[in-house]
Amino acid sequence: MNTICIMCPMGCALTVEKQGDNVLVTGNTCKRGELYGAQEFTAPKRIVTSLVKLVGGGVVSVKTDRLILKSDIQNVLDALKSVEVKAPVNIGDVIIYNVAESGANLVATSKIAK
Repeated sequence: MNTICIMCPMGCALTVEKQGDNVLVTGNTCKRGELYGAQEFTAPKRIVTSLVKLVGGGVVSVKTDRLILKSDIQNVLDALKSVEVKAPVNIGDVIIYNVAESGANLVATSKIAK
């Protein structure tokens, strides 16, 4: 598998392959690249960012508070479809605890006064 490391501005071109029971990462210039490549190969994870409706109109931006498995992203997005929150909303407010049983909380990333 070929991928670009996103752990720092270097953007190293990584080659990741399985050799026996090990995952071999080449092309990285630092340890973070090696860890990222191995994770991408075995269990890719992402932060999910989206919008949630406000009661009365409008939206508030939200994100997961930690990385979730890439395979859980659609479940998280599906869970947001029926969610509406009431203002005021502050940055860091938890909108949904353990969203879609992903292990991550969905938190507000913007402030809505009214």
